Amino acid sequence: MSALKNALVVRGGWDGHQPVEATDLFLPYLRDAGYDLRVEDSPKVYADSDYMGGVDLIVQCMTMSTIEKEELAGLMGAVEAGTGLAGWHGGIADSYRNSSDYLHFIGGQFACHPGKHPDELTGEQSDNYVPYTINMLPAAADHPITAGIVDFELTTEQYWVLCDSYIDVLATTTQQVRAWDPWTRPVISPAIWTRQWGQGRIFVTTAGHRVEILEDPTVASIIERGMLWASR
Repeated sequence: MSALKNALVVRGGWDGHQPVEATDLFLPYLRDAGYDLRVEDSPKVYADSDYMGGVDLIVQCMTMSTIEKEELAGLMGAVEAGTGLAGWHGGIADSYRNSSDYLHFIGGQFACHPGKHPDELTGEQSDNYVPYTINMLPAAADHPITAGIVDFELTTEQYWVLCDSYIDVLATTTQQVRAWDPWTRPVISPAIWTRQWGQGRIFVTTAGHRVEILEDPTVASIIERGMLWASR
């Protein structure tokens, strides 16, 4: 029996986010959910309009990298026509810094991840791992992505996000002011959000720096639900 839906996984960019290993975690889930999968290592496929018209879900894990004009047009056009787009962390919220149109499309952009005290820095990725809370908003209580999920703690990168008001925020995280920080009041950033773009849905969570965070049962559940919610 053929699969009922088509999912495209686009992965690559900065290796520190383990794009292959990270997306591999969710491929069995998507297959079990009835998706026929195609995996690509660049956004070139977005420019294939004949193919993109039949994609129900795009899962993108492409940190930084670049995107060409026709590739972005293909991605945005597919979502406007009803294709879902889902992703986590820098794989969607820190992609294609060369394109202001992409940043506008996603609605929230990674700005920084304030790290440990300067005296604790070692030059490793762990310099940016801090304990923090993801706070669920009232809108999350009955949303298909977050129903039944309560506030939870992580020790990983805490994304400071620049965003607009056309995102529907399900959870936030607060960057506190520490003695060595130059800012003078707490900063609240979206940690889980959705966005309606034409006929399509976009899902983003900022948790998911590496595999060990994606394996957290709460984070994994949010991503699994988010992919299905976004899908056509």
